[in-house]
Parts: sequence; C-alpha cells; structure tokens
Amino acid sequence: MNNDINDVLDRLSKSTFRNSFHLKEKDFVYIEDKGMIKIKEHAYDFVNKRLKDIPNINDGKQTPMKGHPVFIAQHATGTCCRGCLEKWHHISKNRNVSNEDVDYVVDVIMTWIYREIRFYKK
Repeated sequence: MNNDINDVLDRLSKSTFRNSFHLKEKDFVYIEDKGMIKIKEHAYDFVNKRLKDIPNINDGKQTPMKGHPVFIAQHATGTCCRGCLEKWHHISKNRNVSNEDVDYVVDVIMTWIYREIRFYKK
C-alpha cells in the first residue's frame, strides 16, 4: 500500500469526527454481495460526479452520511467534499480535480474499506 495513503489514514484516525465512521454489518453484506471491483467502480463514479469539477455550489453537502459503504468511507477519509480534500489531502478546492487526483482519492477510499474489512474479520 502507498505510504502516503497510510500516513494520511493514520492522521485521520486521530480525528474524533473522522474516527467515528465505521462500516456496519449491512455495509459488509453489501460489499460481499457486490464485490470489491463493483465497490471501486461506485467510488470512481461518486468521486467523478460529486467532486471532480468546480464550481460545486453544494460543497460540503454532496456526500450523504449513510446509504453506501463508499459514502461512509468518504467521510472517514476526508474525501467527502472539496473543502475536506484540501484540508486533509492538499488538493486545492479552487481547481478541477485531475484524473490522477481521482485515482488517489479512490485509492484512499478503498484502502480505508480494506482496513475496515480486515478489522471486521478479526
């Protein structure tokens, strides 16, 4: 795994708010049913549709707090809005997100989900 991603996830885990997000039983069932490839496709879809282009007049409100494992992961990882992307990942909210940035954001989300699965199975 990417050391930068592990470093940022470790920093995020020290935030009381970010550390309050965890997947629930229904999320694990959903992931098991859909498979990780489909979950990653969903992550790409959500990030591209909700975060990629500016201006986004709904910044801070575009990612639901529940309803999909990726949404939970986005809040846990500070990838839920442009403001959080800037604060936690140093991706400026004043420019369009590049394809490389999208790949990075999805990798952060998926790494967090894998960590949750690993913790859940213990």
